[in-house]
Amino acid sequence: MRLTVRALISHGRVARRIGLGPESRINMLRNILTGLVRHERIETTRARADEVRFYAEKGLFLGPLVPVKITFNASAYQDILDNFLLSTLWEQFGDDPFLFQHDCVPVHKARYRYYNSTIASLIDYAKKGDNNKKSMEMANFWLTEKDLIPKLFKVLAPRFEKQSGGYTLMARIPNRENLDRAAMAVLEYKGNPFPPLFPVKRTHELNLVNQLLKGYREEKAKLTTETRDS
Repeated sequence: MRLTVRALISHGRVARRIGLGPESRINMLRNILTGLVRHERIETTRARADEVRFYAEKGLFLGPLVPVKITFNASAYQDILDNFLLSTLWEQFGDDPFLFQHDCVPVHKARYRYYNSTIASLIDYAKKGDNNKKSMEMANFWLTEKDLIPKLFKVLAPRFEKQSGGYTLMARIPNRENLDRAAMAVLEYKGNPFPPLFPVKRTHELNLVNQLLKGYREEKAKLTTETRDS
């Protein structure tokens, strides 16, 4: 007879539990990222917004992966990985290949200390142009609505041409008013046509009164200088 209470202890989960499994997670991230590219401002839960922001700005799930060995039923994961991750996106770039082994599962490098590839965002790939094979493959995979591919290359990429990061902005909003009371957030691409989420800091120097006072001081200083010279 067991007289102790069994405690459920987390041993370093490497990713948020979003969706019903690996397949559901990838599909959900693709749909949210597609909505972000289309509308440039979306409202979702904070967990999903933070996760999508990481992929939209810092890196994509298929790019910065490192092999991490697992000790449980690797064959169950193999079917999912073959169907949804092992595609033409897995390529070798110089001496830094995107590694994969049958006894390993890929883990995002931000969740793991050791890594061997450089992070690159969807916007960074788009900056390479629509003639780049890798850029087109990434856009075709992540954008479920294919009519958005021209927007990615012709609108968003030129907008952030002079930036090397910081393409998105996330703001917290009140919790959802239903039974789950989920924490909500707004995620947007910077430079969108909508009103700003945060109030714009007013420049009082350009006010009419301040401009008149500035002109008065300049004229007074000029008259003082002319009086001294005469």
